Amino acid sequence: MSGDTKTAEAFATSWNNLPGGSVYTRAQVEDWFAPLTKNDVRGKTVLELGCGNASLLVHVAAWDPARVEGVDLGASVVAAEKNMQDAGHRNYTITQADLTTFVSDGFDLAYSIGVLHHLKNPVRGFESVIANVKPGGRFHCWVYAREGNGVVIWLVDPLRKITSRLPWWVTKYLVATPLVLPYYFYAKALRALRNVAWLRKAPLYDYSLWIAQRDYAFFRHVAFDQLVTPQTAYLDKATIESWLNHPRVEPGSTYLIFRNGNSWKFGGTVRADAIASR
Repeated sequence: MSGDTKTAEAFATSWNNLPGGSVYTRAQVEDWFAPLTKNDVRGKTVLELGCGNASLLVHVAAWDPARVEGVDLGASVVAAEKNMQDAGHRNYTITQADLTTFVSDGFDLAYSIGVLHHLKNPVRGFESVIANVKPGGRFHCWVYAREGNGVVIWLVDPLRKITSRLPWWVTKYLVATPLVLPYYFYAKALRALRNVAWLRKAPLYDYSLWIAQRDYAFFRHVAFDQLVTPQTAYLDKATIESWLNHPRVEPGSTYLIFRNGNSWKFGGTVRADAIASR
C-alpha cells in the first residue's frame, strides 16, 4: 500500500461528492498554468499527475492537445472519467496509479498542480513529474508556499490533524461549512476595499482578493480540501530552487513565481540529452 493511500482516499471523498464538471473556471486554470498557455499544449501529449476528478484536465483537453492522460491514486478516477466523457473529450486516458511510481514513455508536457505538497515525500513526486517528460519537453507545478501562509500553518493546520480523522461528511458539513464563513466575509471585504492602501498588509491579502471572485461554495470546497487531508507540507523557496537544480532539468530554462502571496508556480524544460531516469 502506498504511503499516500490515506490522502488519496480522503481527497476522493471530496471529489466524488461534488456536482459534475470542473470546480475551476477557465480563468483560474489559465492563471495556474501561466506562464504556459494553451499554445504550449496544442498538439502536444500532456500528462497530469494527481488529476482528482479532472477539474483541470477538462480545461486542458479543450486546448487541442494530441492526447492527455490523468493519473490519480484515489477512487476520484471514477468522477474524472465521467467528467471527461460529459465534457465531450475522447482522446484521453484516466489511470488509477501512484503518481510517485508512475512510469510512461514520456510526454511533451507533464504537470502537477496542488498535489505535491500533499505527498509523504514531495520531492519524489516532483522527480516523477520530470521523469515522465520526454527529453526537450516541459514540466509545470504548483505547491503551497511556507512564505505567506503563517495564518494557515498556525491556525488551520493543527485543526486539520483532527478533522482529517473524522468522517468526511462531518468535516465538510459540520466543520468546514461554518468555519469558512468568517473568512468568506473577510475576503469579500478586502476585495471591496482593495483601493485602501493600508489594508494591503492584511493576512492573506493577495490570496483573499483572488478567491473573493468566487462564491461561498468554492470557499467551502477549498476549506474542506484543507481539512480532509492527512498530509500537507508548506514548501519554501530554497526547497523549490533545490528541486530545479535536478540534473534532468535544462539549466537556464526554469522559472519560479510567487503566486497570490502564498504559493509557488515553477517549471522548466527537461534536458534534450536526458536519458530515462528509471
